[in-house]
Amino acid sequence: MENAASYAEWRGAAEAHDQLSGALDWRDEAETPDYDWRLLKNRTDLLRRLRRKGDISRLLFYLHEELHGNLGNMANPALYGRAKFGTKRLITNYLNEVIETLEELYGLDETLLPRERKLRFFRQAAHSFGRSALVLSGGATLGLFHLGVIKALWSEDLLPTVLSGSSAGSIVASIVATHDDRDLPGIFAPGYVNIEAWRDFGLDSFFEGRGLGNIDKLQAAINRNVTKLTFEEAFERTGRVVNVSVSPAVSNQFPRLLNFHNAPNVFVRRAALASCALPGLFPPVALQAKNFDGRTVAYMPKSTWQDGSLKMDVPKMHLARMHKVNHFIVSQTNPHVLPFLSDRHPDNSLLFILELIKSTARINVEHILDRLRQHTDSPALSLALDKAHAVATQTYSGDITIFPARQTGNMLQTFADPTPEQVARFVSDGERATWPIIERIRNTTHISRVFERCLRGLDPAERAPAPE
Repeated sequence: MENAASYAEWRGAAEAHDQLSGALDWRDEAETPDYDWRLLKNRTDLLRRLRRKGDISRLLFYLHEELHGNLGNMANPALYGRAKFGTKRLITNYLNEVIETLEELYGLDETLLPRERKLRFFRQAAHSFGRSALVLSGGATLGLFHLGVIKALWSEDLLPTVLSGSSAGSIVASIVATHDDRDLPGIFAPGYVNIEAWRDFGLDSFFEGRGLGNIDKLQAAINRNVTKLTFEEAFERTGRVVNVSVSPAVSNQFPRLLNFHNAPNVFVRRAALASCALPGLFPPVALQAKNFDGRTVAYMPKSTWQDGSLKMDVPKMHLARMHKVNHFIVSQTNPHVLPFLSDRHPDNSLLFILELIKSTARINVEHILDRLRQHTDSPALSLALDKAHAVATQTYSGDITIFPARQTGNMLQTFADPTPEQVARFVSDGERATWPIIERIRNTTHISRVFERCLRGLDPAERAPAPE
């Protein structure tokens, strides 16, 4: 597994490991207290019986009323910690039965299931079930790790339609969202992505108010990698729903999650530049849009924006409201977050104590910052404390969180321009970190992906639901 050069090789080695370790037998045994295996078995048998009988009305009823992304706690992470590959076979059998039922209903002739009734069922059931999003965090140069995550998911046809990015993650999300499936393999090639922003470090630029980084060089790098498209044009070209989070540079403004619903004419590459404008490193950025006659104009001319990670690194609430997302896959590379992440479950006293210490430290920091905010009269200090409080109190993980191994070398590269060899290494690290989670992602997103595919077939306008 450690020496695998592809996911296919890794999977073969993982399955061989499971056979040798006995985990293969564990997968075949349905019983475990980690999920309601009786419920899943009953539902699997029921759907199979109704499908064999051709009882369409009952199938529609049970699927619409009882379909749930975590039925019987089948998405419990503990169910993916025993075997190196996959989980209980009963879970995959249930999912396969649901998928086959949905595809059979989709393919029914109109004499058996009229199109309007079919479309109404798929719309309502998909709305109730929800969908997944891939959220890419900030992390400066470490954010190139996201490219490997994207590559691993796309190679297995698991890349969600909804993408969100903040700071460095906004660059990667924007690259992906402005390249269609024909062009997407090219972005993983060595030397394609070239992000340079840090070579002109200097205190002179800092004292002149231009930040420690070079905003012009960063903009040029983003322009090389992100096609010049508005959010609406990017969606029309690729079918992917890109979201970029930006934070206000002044008080009495609120963070925004830009996408083709609420900012259709804003240029994606300019939003990514604003989302990367970390205070102290880069100055705030004004957004740009395409007006009615195709000219580039200022968007909200009196407002400037900065790093999206400050307020919305993982914008769950906004994604849920805008795109009906209720399942979040997060690729997390923020240096201040990584020490608090773990892929281990606190199933022994030592791990539990360590998790308790981390949680206690975070709560104390939040409390101190909150008290300081309440007792300051300085507008500048109040704004700085507000940003610090937002950073400390955010949620940085998802239902599934992917993150790089904690390597000191990686941390030292956070604010350095990467060489092509280092970019290739980041991509490889992202792939390898994703491989062990591929089957978990496949299972937890399988039903929603089928809903999206069926709805596109019934009505192409269903590619992206309208916000509520």
